[in-house]
Amino acid sequence: MALVLAALAGAVGESRYEKFLRQHVDHPRTPVLAAHRYCETMLARRRVTAPGRPCKPSNTFVHSPAEELVAACTQTPDAGGFHSTPTPMGLTACRLRGGDSRPPCTYRARQLQHHVRVTCLDGLPVHLAGTYAPTQ
Repeated sequence: MALVLAALAGAVGESRYEKFLRQHVDHPRTPVLAAHRYCETMLARRRVTAPGRPCKPSNTFVHSPAEELVAACTQTPDAGGFHSTPTPMGLTACRLRGGDSRPPCTYRARQLQHHVRVTCLDGLPVHLAGTYAPTQ
């Protein structure tokens, strides 16, 4: 019980950048015993999903160093105010399977090489706004 309370206290005191890292950066990619369970394992391990809370419809894990996402904040923002990585990055896109948003949460994982679009605050990424395929 003390560990659970300590973990929750840590989550409450984290900055927006730290929350961004916890929810979206997995570099190098964490190996899991069952590859098809990557999303469920990582979302639970990173406290993105939790018992008693609705399932998150989607989440993306970027498998590049955090510094590369921080560097995106130096790029000129687009019309929506988002900053994009100049090169594609390896990522795992997790999408909730089925229509039920109640646990147990099951996800479909897709491995992609996409540009990452972020919202920045004080030169740090704080929100993953989306990804897009490189132009051919």
